[in-house]
Amino acid sequence: MDKVSKEQRSRNMAAVPNRNSQPELIVRRALHRLGYRFRLHRKDLPGTPDIVLATHRLCIFVHGCFWHRHEDCRRSTVPSTNTRFWLEKFAKNKARDQDVTERLTAFGWRVEVIWTCETTSEDKLLSALRRCLERRPSS
Repeated sequence: MDKVSKEQRSRNMAAVPNRNSQPELIVRRALHRLGYRFRLHRKDLPGTPDIVLATHRLCIFVHGCFWHRHEDCRRSTVPSTNTRFWLEKFAKNKARDQDVTERLTAFGWRVEVIWTCETTSEDKLLSALRRCLERRPSS
């Protein structure tokens, strides 16, 4: 099997949507059903959060378990080829996520993550959303 070139790998990763993905649409519909209104992808906030509930000072990111390394999730695998590249990529993603969380927190926002695996079951998703919405910032 031929090794995939860096250029080809970049094209493949570029095909992964960073907005309006199916899991994100599922989360948005669920929030809407629960009666919440929100803004999408606010560019004026660090990390351009997927969903922003300004009245709650809450930013929600819908993270893919694979890309953002959801701990103890079966979807959080490491490809068997080009492992070093993937481990570096995942480390950069996690570092970026941590940086964005710290910056948003410094601006007074709460940051919550809904994982892709939580969107596969309506009960799981509603439970995760209620957890996010009911959690209060530690003062």
